[in-house]
Amino acid sequence: MNVSGTTVTLRVPELGPSLGKLVTGTGRVPGGVDLDDLRMQLTSRIIEAAGEARRLIDANEAGAALESVGRGVWQAAWEEAATSVANRVVTRIDAHLAAEARAVRMSRRRLRRFGFGEDERGLLAKRLGTRGAPLVSALDALEIGAVKLMAPAGGGRIAEHDWQDALKLASRRLEAAWLAMEDAVEHEVSHWRNVGNEIARWRRAHWPVVLIGVSLTAAAAWLGLVLGGYIESPPWFTSLWQTVFE
Repeated sequence: MNVSGTTVTLRVPELGPSLGKLVTGTGRVPGGVDLDDLRMQLTSRIIEAAGEARRLIDANEAGAALESVGRGVWQAAWEEAATSVANRVVTRIDAHLAAEARAVRMSRRRLRRFGFGEDERGLLAKRLGTRGAPLVSALDALEIGAVKLMAPAGGGRIAEHDWQDALKLASRRLEAAWLAMEDAVEHEVSHWRNVGNEIARWRRAHWPVVLIGVSLTAAAAWLGLVLGGYIESPPWFTSLWQTVFE
């Protein structure tokens, strides 16, 4: 393949070893939320991108090959994974809080006061997504490496090795970002589990029922005394009685 005016055998390294636990599994179910299928989707997307790059290299399409494993692909894969994880966590938390609220007969309006509304859902997704921050510098290096390979005065073995190292670094950073996101999921679920415990301890106030009961008892006693002739009937009651019963 001719890259940057120099004939080199451009090769995409095997990324599996660098992806580490993204391939082998983390052995965790953070916060009781199973994320294995989402982890595998993220891993497959990167491995498939590397496979596409190899195919394009064989077709002598260097620019397309570099782009197929370029910054945009990694960013899109991470953002999709983070969004999917956030949606799953939100669904899990929402179901837990709703179940606790139903158990104590808490209204949805009161449940919203505990903070898990649309705004909090969005913030949670952002908090999980930011765990990919360490990946950014690795993608910067990957982008620079691709530019050097395609530059008219660049290329060669050194540029190729730098690009390959950047791919491996991006893989390791992606693994680190996923592990950090699992930690974040654990933290988020733990926090909202505590909120669920607060909801479970909530009890409907009894004073309105007591007040109504006392008021009705007092009214019945007063009516009995009036009808029994023990106390004088007020004019308004006499008029009302005559209107209704006479």
